[in-house]
Amino acid sequence: MNLSFFDQFTSPSLLGIPLILLSMLFPALIIPTPGNRWITNRLTTLQSWLFHLIAKQLMTPLNKKGHKWTLILTSLMIMLLSINLLGLLPYTFTPTTQLSMNLALAFPLWLATLLTGLRNQPSATLGHLLPEGTPTPLIPALIMIETTSLLIRPLALGVRLTANLTAGHLLIQLISTASTALLPIMPAISILTTSILLLLTILEVAVAMIQAYVFVLLLSLYLQENI
Repeated sequence: MNLSFFDQFTSPSLLGIPLILLSMLFPALIIPTPGNRWITNRLTTLQSWLFHLIAKQLMTPLNKKGHKWTLILTSLMIMLLSINLLGLLPYTFTPTTQLSMNLALAFPLWLATLLTGLRNQPSATLGHLLPEGTPTPLIPALIMIETTSLLIRPLALGVRLTANLTAGHLLIQLISTASTALLPIMPAISILTTSILLLLTILEVAVAMIQAYVFVLLLSLYLQENI
């Protein structure tokens, strides 16, 4: 029983070929592409409004140099948001529950922000490792602590996204299993459990959106420190 709860996090495969890449690219297929006509429909107008809102929220703290990252961060936000929400549907696979994928997204982008700072303002970037006014005896210890906190940032990004989505999926499966098992024995308790499951599902929709936003927002804050 315990093993079956984690089967939903196993990467699907067909004839031995992993389908995780297909599950990552599928959300992009449902995003409508505006045509060459001047008149657009409500769906493309809503899509443009959402893209503009996300880009505005992410780019507001950054200066003009950071606006070069608008396309990357906005695309990442839309991809994570689509994957997280589609993963809540029945009989679907959520790639963002895989730590390997989240680290593959977090580490290169974090490294790019760090290298950008080292190239443009090396003194300021290295200055973050030692706060101003630090007593001399504490300098070696603080440098080690700040370096460690800097290096674990991509790990924290990946683990945060993985843990929140995995915990939500497990809770939904546990409560739905309990609701189904209690239905023939105690119908009243089963109905109460189903109502809790509905509330939990609404909460998980909010968590899916918030975690996608937090992932990209932290990347933009790391970029803000280095430009």
